[in-house]
This record gives sequence, C-alpha cells and structure tokens, in this order.
Amino acid sequence: MGFHQSKADPSLFINGNGMNFLAILVYVDDIFVSSPSISLIRELKTYLDDTFKIKDLSNHGYFLGIEAHMTSTCLNLCQHKFALDILIEAGFLDSKPVSTPMVSGHRLDKDGGEAVTDVASYRRLIVHLLYLTATRPEISFAVQQLSQFVDSPTNGHMSSTHRVLRYIKATPGQGIFYPQNGDMQLNVFSDSDWATCSTTRKSITSFCVFLDSALISWRSKKQATVSRSSSEAEYRALAAVVCEVQWLNYLLKDLQVELSRPTAVFCDNKSVVAIAENSVFHETTKHIEIDCHIIREKLTQGLVKLLSISSSNQVADGFTKALPTAQFHLFLSKLGIQDLHAPAYRGYWSMQHVEKLTKLRGSGVK
Repeated sequence: MGFHQSKADPSLFINGNGMNFLAILVYVDDIFVSSPSISLIRELKTYLDDTFKIKDLSNHGYFLGIEAHMTSTCLNLCQHKFALDILIEAGFLDSKPVSTPMVSGHRLDKDGGEAVTDVASYRRLIVHLLYLTATRPEISFAVQQLSQFVDSPTNGHMSSTHRVLRYIKATPGQGIFYPQNGDMQLNVFSDSDWATCSTTRKSITSFCVFLDSALISWRSKKQATVSRSSSEAEYRALAAVVCEVQWLNYLLKDLQVELSRPTAVFCDNKSVVAIAENSVFHETTKHIEIDCHIIREKLTQGLVKLLSISSSNQVADGFTKALPTAQFHLFLSKLGIQDLHAPAYRGYWSMQHVEKLTKLRGSGVK
C-alpha cells in the first residue's frame, strides 16, 4: 500500500502527507492506526482484514494495558486497571495510602538489611512498576533506585517497594494529561544529582521533554561512568538530552511535524552552559569522552538552545531525588499529571491545570 518504515522507530510505518497521512504503530500482533482521514483508516482496516483477519477494537480506549480517555479538548493516558492488578497481586489493595513514593532524603544502598527470601516476588514487582512508569513518570526515580537491587534485594528494599505500592493505592488512576491544542515546539529540562550512589559514586541523569506543555519523554537513569565534579555529571546528562532531542526531531518529522525554532534546553548549572558554549574550558573537560561534546555540535547546527534556569524552577528535579510532600506535588503539577478517577479533580484539571502548563513556554516554569 506504499508504506515505508520509519528510520527513527522501526515499529512505525507511515504513508502520505497532509490530510492523506497515515501512521501505523505495530507491537507484535497489536496495531494502532492514526490519520486525519477516517475514510483512509477504514480502507486500511479493510485491507488488513482481507489479508490477516484482524479484530477491530474501534476507537482507542485500551491498548497494551494503557487506557486512553479522549474529549474534544484533551487526552488522558493512564493504567488504572493495571495499577489495581498490581495492588491485588501484592495484597496492597486495602493498604494505607501515602502521598509520596519515597521518603524525602532517603537513600537506598546495597546493605539494606536482611536478604529477602522470595527474590522472585521482588523482581516481579519491579517489572510491573517499570511498565507502570509508561504513564506514571513521577515514580520513575523510585523505580530506578529499586531496580538496582533485583539481584540481591533486602527487606529494606522490599519495604521501599511497598511504599511505592501504597502511593499507587492513593492514586491508582493517575496519568498524563495532553491538551489538544498547543505550540508544536520542544521544551526540555535537564538535571543531574552528583555521586549519589553510595556504592559506585555514580551520578543520576534525568530529563523531561515537553511538546509545548505536553510531557512526551523522560528519564531517570544512573550514569555509566563516575564524574569528577557536579558540572561533569550535568554535562553528561546534557549530552543524553541532546541525543534524545535529535531522535525526537527525526520522529516528529516522520509524523509530519516540523519544528520552526531550536529546542529550548533548560539547565540549572551555569558552568555547564558555559562549557557547552565555549571551548575555552578545555582544561576542565579534556578527560570527558568525545561523544559528550555532541552538545557543542548540535548548538552550532541550531538544533538546541541552552538556557539557564533557577533550581526552584527545575522540573527535572523530581527525577533525581526523593522530594518532600509539598515539592513533590508541585513536581506533579509541572509534569501535567491528573487523576480522572478522582471526582474532585475532574473540573479542575481541564481548565486550571492547562493554564499552568502553558506557562512552560518561554524562559521557564511559573
């Protein structure tokens, strides 16, 4: 039918342009189709059914465990049923809920108490929680920390995992909010926490990418090497961000989205911005791997624009550490998280929250 495979994502197949654009996303035997034209979708489904005998699930409502709730103004993605299934399997459906996934300032290490006898149950919980981060970015840091100990978990690690489950119990229907209209431009927040691992002294890379005010990509991951300074750790995190922005540019281009200006990358470390923009700082960066200097190359090409931001406005901060309750709730509001299954929020998020999120544009987060 004339489709070609996307070079950015081998699971994506695209065809046509404008009102005749068709996109197919394939995961094993599950297929998701999108197009501005409903007649093209029907034609494609007829062709696939004649060839493979498909089962048509109609409009997007439930796909690979992710629930989609769409209105004329917004889209919400959550994993309400999957979250409840995790709680039921772990026996935490009647547990006492908590307001944050981790205790503020709490650090996990390898020596966290006695070894867990049922290691398989710990690993199974971590696998479930990893998949839950597809729509629950706020638990990414907690899950990243806990996933380091799947080889030999202790009762302390299990206790921290149970706290994450109690947090999920408080908000099982929480998910990501996407407003329908917005400026098709990328805004990125990059952060790092230096040498926080007590065992390896490696740092945490974190970032979150917004398409206007809609969160589309995020990461909380331990760096592969040890950094000699906080600036070096931030610089490595920034290199990961630039690579992600380059990939997103390729992917958006395949989806017929053209970005008209460089991506704004916000960093709260002024020395890192100076290092990226000025090669005079060679003496302090000559030991850093060459691939990290992709930042300077992409700056020259106009792909990204580095902007300094205060630490209090750094959205990615919640991906590097466990925050106090008040800061954590502020972190949630900046990410664009909502709970459709909480009646008190249904009228609030559709108006008040959209207004807050649109302020991400420009020089920082309000």
